[in-house]
Amino acid sequence: MTHVEFFYDLSSPWTYLAFNNIQPILAETRANVRWRPFLVGGVFNAVNPRVYQARAEPMDPKIVHNYRWLHEWARLADLPLVFPTAHHPVKSVLAMRACCVLEVDQPALHKFSKAAFDAYFAWGENIDEPDVIRTIADECGLDGASLVSDIAGQTVKDQLRSNTEEAIARGAYGSPTILIGDALYFGNDQLPLVRSALLSEDS
Repeated sequence: MTHVEFFYDLSSPWTYLAFNNIQPILAETRANVRWRPFLVGGVFNAVNPRVYQARAEPMDPKIVHNYRWLHEWARLADLPLVFPTAHHPVKSVLAMRACCVLEVDQPALHKFSKAAFDAYFAWGENIDEPDVIRTIADECGLDGASLVSDIAGQTVKDQLRSNTEEAIARGAYGSPTILIGDALYFGNDQLPLVRSALLSEDS
């Protein structure tokens, strides 16, 4: 069985699309996926600071077209999208630490991440608020109060930093970073390549 690693940050709209769009590919190819929370801001700071420069010029043609394409991709995937929200760009540190708490339980992490993506991108909620994280977790059948409490632990902070540093060392420059062995794929639009690679691995 082919192994896929999906490094992601809940604040990324393209990752919201890719997280949902990769699901049928994983089902079709029966690939084994490991969800890997990281902090995309840490990646940008280390290897891709041009992202911040682009945000300072919101009327740059590339930025304008990217927003249009983003909404077109969402319609194509039949995904609701409220973006940009009043909280954009949202700080995702608390949410990604919550994901790190759940990383040892991959089904729980997947369920929480799906709900958190929906909360931010479908409903426009602020995932930087502990109460929002608690509510998301509770609605997933998890212990929201315990999860929010665990976020403050040094072990969790170290894990998020370690995941981010690992992703950078393996070539990441944004979210999502999808790895099949040493082969790196980036973003929602490269999912057809991911599917092709997985089918090739399986043949």
